[in-house]
Amino acid sequence: MTAAVVLPLTVASAGQVRDVFDGHAAGAPRRGDAKDPSAAPGRSPALLDLGLATAARCGPQLSSPEGIEAQTCVLIQGADTWARTYYRNATGESLDAELSLMGPGGRTTRTRCDTGADDEPATCETPREHSRGGADAYTAVAEFAARGPAGALLLRSGSNSVDTAGS
Repeated sequence: MTAAVVLPLTVASAGQVRDVFDGHAAGAPRRGDAKDPSAAPGRSPALLDLGLATAARCGPQLSSPEGIEAQTCVLIQGADTWARTYYRNATGESLDAELSLMGPGGRTTRTRCDTGADDEPATCETPREHSRGGADAYTAVAEFAARGPAGALLLRSGSNSVDTAGS
């Protein structure tokens, strides 16, 4: 049986991206820092807690029978592009994981992700790089595998959007 789990993964697919693991809701006041942005009525919601607006192109939320769940996105903010995967590891074991950002001209950036066995939502990001095109010029892929050189691939999550307008 596969259970649907509502993770903060849906935040990225909504268009605007913010750090969904900071422990407070958008517009909620943080304690103790007068420099934090206010939720004054005249303030643009697109800039609240973000600075520059961030565009996201995310693939579907996926889960494996083994217990790994992920959603992978290409993010663009200003002149920077990077990949982020939102994941939850409910396998009970640490996994080998890698996030790749593939861009124009065959450029690829790879990052190893530290996946603990604590069953908590987490993220992994590639370093930001100067954009060489729009979000559609980039693809991100996260791969989660059992530990070791012969570890079985448990889940591959990509930034390719699902076409829901088709058949």
